[in-house]
Amino acid sequence: MKAERERLARLRRLERIRDIARQTALAEAGKAEGTLAQLQGLVERTSRLSANYSARTDAQDAHALQQLRRFTAGLDRITTGTRADAETARRIADAKAQEAAAAERRRAAVEERAEAQARLIARKTASATTPTTGKRQSGTGLE
Repeated sequence: MKAERERLARLRRLERIRDIARQTALAEAGKAEGTLAQLQGLVERTSRLSANYSARTDAQDAHALQQLRRFTAGLDRITTGTRADAETARRIADAKAQEAAAAERRRAAVEERAEAQARLIARKTASATTPTTGKRQSGTGLE
């Protein structure tokens, strides 16, 4: 019986450890999602800026037009780089979400094992306290 209780205590400790790992994985996944959202917003803003500057027709001379085109090309390079960063962030966020799901599955598996162990201990305790033989009554019910 002592070995079963020690095993239950180990399983409960392991469950707490797995819960901490799950919480850490969830926090990392949240940070990755936040980074992804920031990068997506940056891609949107730089794309919009580039489109707005490309649509401008107020250049006074060839030099101003040339500067506008160089500036627009620079914005396009920034947008392309940011898109690549956002795609990398998406892959990282997906991986972190998968890690969080795996951590939850590991925690749930340990929880199930701990519950099964607790049921086993309860069953053994109940069978140990149940009397195996009844007390025989002597005499009659009239006394």
